[in-house]
Amino acid sequence: MEQAEGPVQPGEELARLLEEAVDLARRAGEVTLGFFRASGLAVEHKADGTPVTQADRQAERLIRSELEKRHPADGIVGEEEGVKLGESGRRWFVDPIDGTIAFTRGVGTYTNLLALEDEQGIAIGVINVPALGETVYAARGLGCYWNGAPAHVSDCDQLAESYVTTSAFDNWTDSALLALKQAGAQLRTWSDGFGYALVATGRVDAMTDMEAESYDIAPVPVIVSEAGGRFSDLSGLMRHDGGSALASNGRLHEDLLAMLVLP
Repeated sequence: MEQAEGPVQPGEELARLLEEAVDLARRAGEVTLGFFRASGLAVEHKADGTPVTQADRQAERLIRSELEKRHPADGIVGEEEGVKLGESGRRWFVDPIDGTIAFTRGVGTYTNLLALEDEQGIAIGVINVPALGETVYAARGLGCYWNGAPAHVSDCDQLAESYVTTSAFDNWTDSALLALKQAGAQLRTWSDGFGYALVATGRVDAMTDMEAESYDIAPVPVIVSEAGGRFSDLSGLMRHDGGSALASNGRLHEDLLAMLVLP
């Protein structure tokens, strides 16, 4: 006689949802590649001045339609189509193209971002870099992976030996920029979601955004923490809705916070 299956364990459920999220982010990436470097790509500007394209809208629609079909009780927060309230206590964050400026300029570091938040915080995060064929993803308690291989942050513990990247320097204070420069940090602009993927895979030691929306950084807390690093806003709190972000290998985090918040 065949035994009845037991209840699904939390780790099994997260593993299944992670596999689903990775697949959706990659499918969205395939949509965007169909427009990438295409002649005649129309670029519009939203009310806040940020660019948007048909690729952004189609990629988000694909993800949202699949989530609405598979998880109708879940909420959704998306960059292009706003907020759908849910009843399950879970919500998904969707940024169909993080780095639209890079995308419209033909630079292959743009990403597709997807995250799931439950009552304990961000449970699943995916950063897909379709033009480079890279996906970095994690689920709470299940580790972080880079194209299927375990991902880990760097072991650098000296600012003078570190690589720190950011999306842009135009919203930095002069004092913060000077402090990191004088500390000997190598400053780069490998930016947006790609920069956070670099932290999780040990290729840079820290990534920061002085200004960030939740959908820009929602996957990062679980990805970086599962890779052995640390994520916070610039007040030092582990939250994706604080309006700013710092991800590091953990060893440099406090020193970086002290410098980045200088007046």
